[in-house]
Amino acid sequence: MSRERAIAVIDSGVGGLTVAKEVMRQLPEERIVYVGDNARCPYGSKSPEDIRAYSFQMIDYVMRTPLKALVIACNTATAVVLEEAMEDLPLPVIGVIEPGARAAVQVTKNGRVGVIGTETTIRTKAYERALLRMQPDLYVAGMACPAFVPLVESHMANSEEARRIVKETLAPFLHEDLDTLILGCTHYPLLAPVISEVMGDRVRLINSAEETARELSLQIAADAESKQIERPEHLFVTSGEAHKFRTIAEEWLDCKVNVQHNSLEKTVQP
Repeated sequence: MSRERAIAVIDSGVGGLTVAKEVMRQLPEERIVYVGDNARCPYGSKSPEDIRAYSFQMIDYVMRTPLKALVIACNTATAVVLEEAMEDLPLPVIGVIEPGARAAVQVTKNGRVGVIGTETTIRTKAYERALLRMQPDLYVAGMACPAFVPLVESHMANSEEARRIVKETLAPFLHEDLDTLILGCTHYPLLAPVISEVMGDRVRLINSAEETARELSLQIAADAESKQIERPEHLFVTSGEAHKFRTIAEEWLDCKVNVQHNSLEKTVQP
């Protein structure tokens, strides 16, 4: 029965594909059920009440499938609902904030760490608390970048418009003497080449997706029955336009994907 259980990945849109890609790379034998709430993305400017309601609608949906773990791939949702989900659900629940913070603490040389994320993620200071809990003498600078997610959701991550917006948005960080920058939204790795170009070679970008997948692999490593001979059939579900989601997903994952539409609003909130 264990081999039939999947890993669920939920996100506000396509950003969690960065986590799904890492899970597929690090745990190629595992089946993924991915839900992206593209119709209501971005979450970062919404109220905590709405973020909680939308997140649990996604959780309710994926819990209909036998699961071995749930990854909340959205930083905003992680900041709002992770603790509640960990208490309520009978399976491992992993967020993206702690793994990203841990990686930043390990790589920073001068103790000056930047965090970019949605308005809610930055306002809650979730990364700052996690970082200072691990290393109290760190200097942490946070910046909300509300224009970044729409760029990715609109499939414009490689456009000149994206380069202009990223350059203008991150300009204040160029004077902070940072050596580490946490991409505190799973959409942002799709903008990583542009962000790296703006910040310069000496600033190390921390991709929370890589660290989250690594933590997931550690949590389920003991599941000896998870090995499969055949390639698993992943399922991707979006509340938005399936064709647009498929275009971005296949480009990012470099493979054909099975995409279904579900409004998610019909699910029952706990």
